[in-house]
Amino acid sequence: QVQLIESGGGLVQAGASLRLSCAASGRTFSRDGMGWFRQAPGEEREFIAAISGPGFIKNYADSAKGRFTISRDNAKNTVYLQMNSLKPEDTAVYYCAASGAEPSRDYNKYNYWGQGTQVIVSS
Repeated sequence: QVQLIESGGGLVQAGASLRLSCAASGRTFSRDGMGWFRQAPGEEREFIAAISGPGFIKNYADSAKGRFTISRDNAKNTVYLQMNSLKPEDTAVYYCAASGAEPSRDYNKYNYWGQGTQVIVSS
């Protein structure tokens, strides 16, 4: 059974940092594009960052550029999202996903999803 399990969310103050992890199991994802998305209450799911299988190609949403960094450790079948200088508008449930192909900004391209981890940034 394929599973993606996110962790690392929490309640932090504006300006703080968090590191989200997404541990995959059930098969290796080393060739899959992996992405991070987020969804705030009443909002649509929003692309944050994506990374190619080998990790050489990375894409970021404008809201994430300069503050967030996506990375992966294929030996651990894990993807990370380092989030710095957090803002209250970053508050959302963060999801990781696997695409089975190149990294994409389109959530419809992703086949597997985690259950999400909550991030709350207070002002």
